[in-house]
Amino acid sequence: MANGDKVLGQFTQSFEEEKKASGRRLKVGIIGTGWIAEAHIESYKQMDDVDIVAAADLIPGKAEAFMKRYGVEGVHFYPSHKEMIDNEQLDAVSICTYNTQHAVPTIYALEHGVNVLLEKPFTVTLDEAVEVCRAEKKSGKILSIGFQPRVDVNMQMIKKIVESGELGKIYYIQTGGGRRRGIPNSTFIEKSTGGIGALGDIGCYSLDMVLNAIGYPKPLTVSGYKSDFFGTNPATQHPDRFHTAEENARRFSVDDFAAAFVRLEGDIILDFRIAWAMNINTPGDTIILGTKAGLRIPSTDCWNGTVGGEMTLYHDVAGVPTEEKIPILKNPDDKGLFYHKVRSFLDAVLNDLPAPVPTSQILYNQAIIDGICRSAECGHELAIEIPEI
Repeated sequence: MANGDKVLGQFTQSFEEEKKASGRRLKVGIIGTGWIAEAHIESYKQMDDVDIVAAADLIPGKAEAFMKRYGVEGVHFYPSHKEMIDNEQLDAVSICTYNTQHAVPTIYALEHGVNVLLEKPFTVTLDEAVEVCRAEKKSGKILSIGFQPRVDVNMQMIKKIVESGELGKIYYIQTGGGRRRGIPNSTFIEKSTGGIGALGDIGCYSLDMVLNAIGYPKPLTVSGYKSDFFGTNPATQHPDRFHTAEENARRFSVDDFAAAFVRLEGDIILDFRIAWAMNINTPGDTIILGTKAGLRIPSTDCWNGTVGGEMTLYHDVAGVPTEEKIPILKNPDDKGLFYHKVRSFLDAVLNDLPAPVPTSQILYNQAIIDGICRSAECGHELAIEIPEI
């Protein structure tokens, strides 16, 4: 393993030097300068082959204040994504808008030949996701979805364990997680801007963790449930600098808890639950059951991008039921998962590589989220039908 790390390090160093020698600099724009855009600009500022040349935000003066706070000069500012894309020669954009505005600027950027790093969730509805995928296919540009847990070595270990065949045939998965008290505010909690609540905000991560590990099989049916008991209650809401707890409770119009029973292609059952708030510390660890072994993945407090502790492999050794601990792995550097998410996207742009987190996979993730919402609203199981792209 040590020798493999050494070889990988030498390759990475050589690759970085090759990029620097090429002298190509990427012109990047940011659409939406709210909270999540902070992690994007902090990542871009660490890269010596990136120029942040433009920013767009609907709120007058917000983008200017944002760039001033981060000490980025020479930026052109625009009141909309259209004006920015129409007036700039951009290699790529980070789309950091609120959820219900993910699809429109993404489609516009792709149609105008700009590569896109789109923050999660992919979209709010499956129909939107399909439209985006069609625009991506027609454009030939790179669209990657912002799932930074993908670059965590512990998450990657889950996929390696499944792909090794150690678990045998996978037949049942339990996943989810959430927070005892952790309702966000801002644009997250209103249907007009967030569209979906905990389900899209952190539920998409837990779905991706297990679906990516098992190769993203197609979802077939879903029976879903969602509720808003905590978000609409002033006693379990909290104030922010613009609203009182009572006002935030009145504004709240998305889910703070969701659960589902999903059937996947390959005769696999997915038992899912996610929460921004609940009267328990966790709705349960992630469990992947196979015919040869089972894997337990400890839950986290708030979905911070990695696993919640040592994983446990349950299997038989010489006919004896045995438990084997899988130690926590350390990521290769201290730059953080977000940096590597952004860097992997830019490397794909520079070197004409596939998108690090492709829409062909996240379309299924979005189909499940959309199916949970529709099933919860009608009160019964639904078939998941995904149009051709």
